[in-house]
Amino acid sequence: MLESAAHASLEDSKIHLRWVHRFLYDVYLDAIDRTLIDKIVAARRAEGVAVATCNRLLEIIRAILRRAQLDWEWIDRVHAIRLQPNPVRRIRWLKREEADRLLSILPPHQAALVRFSLATGLRERNVTRLEWSQVDLTRRVAWIHPDQVKAKKPIGVPLNDEAMVVLRAEEGKHDKRVFTWQGRPIDKANTRAWRRALKEVGIESFRWHDLRHTWASWHVQNGTPLHVLQELGGWSCFSMVQRYAHLSAEHLAAYAGNVTRVSAAVSTLSGTPATEEGESSERETA
Repeated sequence: MLESAAHASLEDSKIHLRWVHRFLYDVYLDAIDRTLIDKIVAARRAEGVAVATCNRLLEIIRAILRRAQLDWEWIDRVHAIRLQPNPVRRIRWLKREEADRLLSILPPHQAALVRFSLATGLRERNVTRLEWSQVDLTRRVAWIHPDQVKAKKPIGVPLNDEAMVVLRAEEGKHDKRVFTWQGRPIDKANTRAWRRALKEVGIESFRWHDLRHTWASWHVQNGTPLHVLQELGGWSCFSMVQRYAHLSAEHLAAYAGNVTRVSAAVSTLSGTPATEEGESSERETA
């Protein structure tokens, strides 16, 4: 694991490897074939995980086997490992009133995490693991280090008024970590209390990561340009923010009338039918 110690998703990879250990701990690398992979996939999917989660596990297994073949020369060949088809998923985001209802019933420590996530768009781990050394309240900015980001690029986080209110309320509770519960640092936000609150307010099919989608959706709906949103969110490619473009069509309004006959539209709205020349039918009657 030393070779991937700097990998941004190392902890997540460890979780996947611990899960798959029961299937592979006594199996030779060259014996990991399609039949065994299919068994692993079936067991993982039976637990109700998303296709993306299952594919992440397959990517890890495939990467290890390829390294064993090409770099370490432990095996001669690798059986093909195909990822599961991932259905296109609609972006899930909350309306303001939904977010307010959710915040009203969450425990205070978890409400703080949600409010900060909605204010900054940061991922769960970047919020829960945030340290005071990464925050400058005077300059109203926080930063996420490259080894804490998927794209391995640092993110500068401007702190708006909402984020500042949350941080001011957390001051003095811990000497290192920003978000705590009963004096202990919080490591995970997706808890039973979170899921129970979602159910109580009637919010369905909503994951913690969808708070980031909500933040991005609110930005676009309020006029933030996509290229600015890309920088704010730390996305590595523009295509990642284009999925939010449909949420703001105001910039297209000027072109929407290009296929409309103005005279006909005005007459129809006024309740008066128009002729081809734009004159009212009243003249023809006269």
